[in-house]
Amino acid sequence: MKRSKTSKQWMHEHVSDPYVQRAQKEGYRSRAAYKLLEIAERDHLLKPGMVVVDLGATPGGWSQVVAARVGPGGKVIALDLLPLHPLHGVEFIQGDFREDSVLAQLEERLGGRQIGLVISDMAPNISGIGMADQARAMHLAELALDFSVRHLQPGGAFLVKVFQGAGFEDYVKLMRGYFARVVTRKPKASRDRSSELYLLGLERLE
Repeated sequence: MKRSKTSKQWMHEHVSDPYVQRAQKEGYRSRAAYKLLEIAERDHLLKPGMVVVDLGATPGGWSQVVAARVGPGGKVIALDLLPLHPLHGVEFIQGDFREDSVLAQLEERLGGRQIGLVISDMAPNISGIGMADQARAMHLAELALDFSVRHLQPGGAFLVKVFQGAGFEDYVKLMRGYFARVVTRKPKASRDRSSELYLLGLERLE
């Protein structure tokens, strides 16, 4: 079967992408690690001993960054629909975050401990139908926010991937009701043509 022109173009861009090359050289599982590294350094998100939940974790680039920063005294729980090759210092749950049974597993792993940071790089499988994809993406972001609001310690933070489009402005307003500050981040490792943005809620209000 012949590869499509678009597929070939994507593969060329991927292989020649400086962040992909850097990730391979430095041992990160994905180029996305550099998105989190940039935001975490700018906003001082990760500290030793923290409890962090990583939603949409596979292949594990973000979890790698987090585990290294929180150290052995911290706790990292990662969750994804797809399997995750084991990572030192990371507890993994495979399942669909939209299902109550999977959410219950995550809450059980927390064992009543409040979270210092929730990070969500979740995105739906793209159908190509813009409105439907955006609606699904915003639904995942809303579920991540709802989880964060219920489990973050006062002063905790929430970082979530969103896409500009329908529901974006309403979602920002919703976040502002729960955090002292909500800021937008577009890391250098985000591809220019992508509509993805990261919203960061700082200082969870009591």
